[in-house]
Amino acid sequence: MSAGGFTAGRLLRPALPDFPYHPDPVATGSVTASDEPCACCGQERGWLYAGPLYGADVPDGPICPYCIASGRAAERHGAFFTDIVDGDVPRDVVTAVVERTPGFIPWQEGRWLTHCGDAAAFLGIAGRAEFELHPDALECLRREYAGVWSPDEVEHFLTSLDRDGPPSAYLFRCRACGTHLAYADFT
Repeated sequence: MSAGGFTAGRLLRPALPDFPYHPDPVATGSVTASDEPCACCGQERGWLYAGPLYGADVPDGPICPYCIASGRAAERHGAFFTDIVDGDVPRDVVTAVVERTPGFIPWQEGRWLTHCGDAAAFLGIAGRAEFELHPDALECLRREYAGVWSPDEVEHFLTSLDRDGPPSAYLFRCRACGTHLAYADFT
């Protein structure tokens, strides 16, 4: 990043808004560099959202992350970016995740994990290699499938996880205690 909060690229791009529940949406592929205008605000902001967009009146074109962060896309178009927040968290947390946080593209229906009474931070799509760095997340997956499959089937499934999937897993980190969490889906 250079002075003034701009990043180098084809054009100087402004710094992205802060997304506490999705700290690096460029790395996860949910936000991409683009010189196209936003379908919500009409401005060329240097970045566009590339994740799922739900709602009855969503715009035909892509929207910028600034319209997501400010809530403008949710207010103007009834847009939301994820539709399931797992766990019991305050309504303002659900609103922040659903209406003001870039989502991610899962193989099936996406879920936003929670821990310690808050939504967790989405870190990205992960395979077995990424879970080697986060054994607590791997244990989370073991517990999820322990009642469904035999221990050998669970271990076989976990070794088959592939970031480019399927099957893939979605890696999160608790914002309060730092515990890594995950869930997996596959077709």
